[in-house]
Amino acid sequence: MHQPSPIELRQRNLDIADFDQRQPALHNKAEYKRQLKHWQKRLLRVQQAYYHLGKRAIVVFEGWDCAGKGGAIRRITQKLDPRGYTVYPISAPSEEDQGKHYLYRFFTKLPKAGTVSIFDRSYYGRVLVERVEGFAAQHEWQRAYQEINEFERLLIDDDLRVVKLFIHIDKDEQLQRFIQRLQDPSKRWKLTMDDVRNRQKWPEYVTAINAMLQHTDTVQAPWQIIAGHNKPYARVQVLKTLVESLSCGVDIEPPPIDPEVVKLAKQKLGMVIED
Repeated sequence: MHQPSPIELRQRNLDIADFDQRQPALHNKAEYKRQLKHWQKRLLRVQQAYYHLGKRAIVVFEGWDCAGKGGAIRRITQKLDPRGYTVYPISAPSEEDQGKHYLYRFFTKLPKAGTVSIFDRSYYGRVLVERVEGFAAQHEWQRAYQEINEFERLLIDDDLRVVKLFIHIDKDEQLQRFIQRLQDPSKRWKLTMDDVRNRQKWPEYVTAINAMLQHTDTVQAPWQIIAGHNKPYARVQVLKTLVESLSCGVDIEPPPIDPEVVKLAKQKLGMVIED
């Protein structure tokens, strides 16, 4: 009889306020483009391996408003086969979803064999915005840490890879990005009243984020914190982290060609193919 794997918390004293944002920036635009292209190509290779092996994965993005989640996701998907992934931007639950367990709408978005689901915000909203804004009662968000760990364990036991990324910027950097958005007509729509209101509760969100990291940073599904001040650096780090996390323990070499396809190509197309 199959026994579920135990949930093991990583013994890390995570405190987002202590996280060092002074990460080395990429030297110039040419270096950024070179590294971006390199890791995008590597990620495409991983995606193709997942397709051929029938493997599945979810990528969870969390982070501060204006931290760069959308930009990172665009760089992830830029070179991928669009048939092999789905991006889910998660907002407030619909009226229908509100009548169900909060994890229900994420069960319905799990990837099929050979594909990846990318969540732009996620079920961690229960212990973040729903906690801070009072949308979930205290006993609801307190029990959610165990529920989420059990949910991820269920997925991992079913051979689904879980990658969790938190993009971090500090309060001053967020303010500068809010101002930039307001000054750019093409980006003003991205700044919402909720973004402005949430900023007024920065200390409460720091407390909620730290609790989330400490209670759900597991051996099977650890949190990866990405320094977000330098956008090019953050985007490359996201790609690199995904490649390393998704390829760990997975044979990403292309599958051998079907000998029957070679035989048919020689017969019908007159092709000379070296063995």
